[in-house]
Amino acid sequence: MRGAMVRVLIPDLNQLPMSMRLTDSCAAVCVALLLTGCAGARGSVAPAPVPNASHRVVDAGNGRTISFAAMADAAAKADVVFFGEQHDDDETHRAELALLEAIGQRRTKVVLSLEMFERDVQAVVSSYLGGTIGDSAFRAQSRPWPNYAADYRPLVELAKARGWPVVASNIPRRLASAVSRRGLVAVDSMTPSDRAFVARDLLCPRDDKYYTNFLEVMGAGHGGAAGTDARSTMDRFYEAQCAKDETMAESIVEARAAAGSGAIVVHFNGAFHSDFGLGTASRVRRRLPRAKTVVVSAVPTPTPGTADATGFLDRGQFIILALRTKP
Repeated sequence: MRGAMVRVLIPDLNQLPMSMRLTDSCAAVCVALLLTGCAGARGSVAPAPVPNASHRVVDAGNGRTISFAAMADAAAKADVVFFGEQHDDDETHRAELALLEAIGQRRTKVVLSLEMFERDVQAVVSSYLGGTIGDSAFRAQSRPWPNYAADYRPLVELAKARGWPVVASNIPRRLASAVSRRGLVAVDSMTPSDRAFVARDLLCPRDDKYYTNFLEVMGAGHGGAAGTDARSTMDRFYEAQCAKDETMAESIVEARAAAGSGAIVVHFNGAFHSDFGLGTASRVRRRLPRAKTVVVSAVPTPTPGTADATGFLDRGQFIILALRTKP
C-alpha cells in the first residue's frame, strides 16, 4: 500500500534450527538485533562457578584439553578478548561470567563490551553504573534483550561492582533495519545524530570467507533460495551485518583508548561475529593492527567431556564445549 510502512525483519542466525547453521553446533548470531537475577549491590557479585561436568576447554593450537584457569591466563594477556556465544545456551552464559571474573582477577583495567546493548543507550548504561538511576529505570530505558535478567545482567552487575566501564557497542536496531531495506546507501541519508551511532568507517567486501559463510547460513535458512532478487536481499542483509560489525569494532577500539594504557576489553557477541577471527574481530584488527586479540568460541554439545572438537578448532584460540541442556 502506498505510504504504508513496511517492516523488514532481519533473521537472527542464532535462532535457526541447529541443522540449518554453519555446523550442527555453530554459535552463529543475528544479522541485526531482533531479540531484544544476580547480585545487585556494589561489591556483592559472586560469579557462578563452572563445574567440570558442564564444560571442556580446548586449546585450538594443539587440540588438547586444558583447564579453565589456563585459558583465563592466556586470555588475560590480550588487549581484546572476543567471546562468541550462542545466545540461548545456559552453560555458555555461566562460562562467560566465569571468564570475565577470571580476567578481572588478572587485570586491573577491564572494559566490558556487549553486542546486546545499542549505542544510543550508552548514557543510560553509564547512568546505571554510576548509580544515577536504579535497575527498574535502567531496564525501562535501555531496551535489554528478553534474556537479559538471566544471561547478561550478571555480567553488567559484576562490572558495576568492580567499577568497570560497560560499552553499549552495537548499532541501533532501527538503523540496522534501514540498512537491511536499502543497503549501506541508507547511512548517507541519516540525520547527523543517527549517523553518530554508526561506525564512521564502513567496509563490506564480498570477496572474503565471511561473506561466503554468511550466504551459506542464510541460504540454508531460506530453503536455498537463489536468483537475482534473493541475492539482492541477502546482500542488503549482509550490509546490515557489516554495519553491526563495524560499529561494534569502532566502539571497542574507542572504549579501549578511553580506558587508557593497560586496559583489556572483553567483548561478548554471537559467535558468528567473531568465529574464525572474522566479522567484528577482523574489523578491530584493521583498526588496531598491533593489538593482541583472542577469540573464544563456545560450542554447545550434549557431551562436552567426550565430544570431538576437531571440527571447531579453526573458530578461535580457545573452544569451550559447553553442556547443551536445551533441544
